[in-house]
Amino acid sequence: MPKRSCLDDSPTSVSRRGFLRGAGAVISSSIVAGTEVLEAAAPPTAQLQGPGKVPITLRINGSSKSLNLEPRVTLLDALRNELEITGAKRVCDRATCGACTVQLNGKAVYACSILAIEAQGKEVTTIESLSQPGKLHPLQQAFVDHDGQQCGYCTPGFVMACKSFLDKNPNPTLEQVRKGLGGNLCRCGTYVGITQAVLETAKKMKGGRVHA
Repeated sequence: MPKRSCLDDSPTSVSRRGFLRGAGAVISSSIVAGTEVLEAAAPPTAQLQGPGKVPITLRINGSSKSLNLEPRVTLLDALRNELEITGAKRVCDRATCGACTVQLNGKAVYACSILAIEAQGKEVTTIESLSQPGKLHPLQQAFVDHDGQQCGYCTPGFVMACKSFLDKNPNPTLEQVRKGLGGNLCRCGTYVGITQAVLETAKKMKGGRVHA
């Protein structure tokens, strides 16, 4: 018995035109249903929020900040536009350059790729927390000493990425530094100064041997 093609128009087969017509109907009904479809698809315990502003609380540099934000607002926008914490910079806005790097529970993250509402209940640390009045953090001072910045726009993100790297790798080799900071870009090309700043900071803060 010959096999039937999907293009057959017999009652027992599904034509390509019929398939596309049915698929279009499903998509159209989903669009028309809007939020009802989303609510039906959400887990029973899930709580949908938005699209309007909702109250959230962020823990930033040891202090709690209460905000009213739309759920779509990124952590970077919340820091810069709502709290005027402007150390983290917006450059690519695509999670590729690292200029917006902050720490989330001690881990380096791109603030442009995390929603502020997702950062609730976690400790957010920014470049503003490192220095004390009249005194730079050893890592910041090393950036100055080794000319690890030119235009300075990427520097805050680099410093935070370096701090996270040193927290986990207190006595790194030069190759480990290069690999560990691969997620941050410097368009001025100050990579030599930056890597030397990291190695010097490792030596000063941990008393370890600096590997070449």
